Amino acid sequence: MNAPAESTVLSSRGDMALIAARIVEHGHEEAFQRWARDVLAAAATIPGNLGGGLFRPVDDGGSWVVVHRFRDHEALKRWLKSPVREKLFTHQEHHHEVARRELAGLEAWFAEPGGTAPPPPRWKTAVSSAIGIFPISLLGSVYLTPFLTVLPQVARTAVFALLFSVLMTYVAMPVVTRVLRRWLNPDTPPRPVPKERLS
Repeated sequence: MNAPAESTVLSSRGDMALIAARIVEHGHEEAFQRWARDVLAAAATIPGNLGGGLFRPVDDGGSWVVVHRFRDHEALKRWLKSPVREKLFTHQEHHHEVARRELAGLEAWFAEPGGTAPPPPRWKTAVSSAIGIFPISLLGSVYLTPFLTVLPQVARTAVFALLFSVLMTYVAMPVVTRVLRRWLNPDTPPRPVPKERLS
């Protein structure tokens, strides 16, 4: 297995995201996608795995990004040390890892896929998270809570926590981090404008 260009562990507490960027040789993209799907399926069998995904490169020849999420650092370590992972990475061909980051908790929301820049300062992540939390909490209190009053307290909390987590991960934080991108990471170069927008 090729050594990653960078490996950063920010914390051993809380849920973890493992983000790996890989360069794939031209003409081997389909084989790599099959390999990546096998890796994601194998990781899903590890206790504490919370899912993952494969992201295509923005530009031709760019990095493919494989993301795993785990309940805690111990679950992540089980995956990294698992025999099935070792076997899969022993048989990798025509692609290699160029960067890897291990992020804890909210830090993963602010990671640039395929990038190696450090996360923004914690006070900025706190402000950004609060911006994402506020509308979800407000709308949940107004529109959701009245329908949950018939449920026991534990069930109400579980439903709200699940909905809150999904909306924060897939709706609120992607929007907030995109809008505040330049403020969160002022040293990050602006994204190139697609050619079709220039015509």
